[in-house]
Amino acid sequence: MTESVPPWLKLVQGHMHQTAFFAHLKGEVVGFGPGKATMRIPYGPHLVGNPDTGVVHGGVITALLDHTSGAAVMAALKDPMAIATLDLRIDYMKPATPGEAIVAEVTCLKVTHSVAFVRGSAYQSSPDDPVAICTGAFMLMRGTPSPMMDAKA
Repeated sequence: MTESVPPWLKLVQGHMHQTAFFAHLKGEVVGFGPGKATMRIPYGPHLVGNPDTGVVHGGVITALLDHTSGAAVMAALKDPMAIATLDLRIDYMKPATPGEAIVAEVTCLKVTHSVAFVRGSAYQSSPDDPVAICTGAFMLMRGTPSPMMDAKA
């Protein structure tokens, strides 16, 4: 059985990679489905936090997980609306390996009337060996259109 994707969600999916943050990092949407999102950022010298080691700055990983979490929430909604990060906990498990892309996978676990909850991870070679894991909550602003809806297809 194939699930129908509403036109507004197709528009959001098509524009997730065009946000200023994600475009600057040369990110790509790898997967986008009901309540789930997967995004990837290739390694680049502009992402390095420590030039002596070449390790990607932790803020890049945090922002990637936040962006992917927001996409997972949008993919879980029945109607378009603005959302905002209320709380995002990141636990760093190890430094990212220099030279390798970073992938974030996030699932929206539950949507209530006013809050959506997510869980996910960022990894490089295997989802079983994460660089960081996250848990978060997003405010749902019912009646407020998503800024993504202003984007033209």
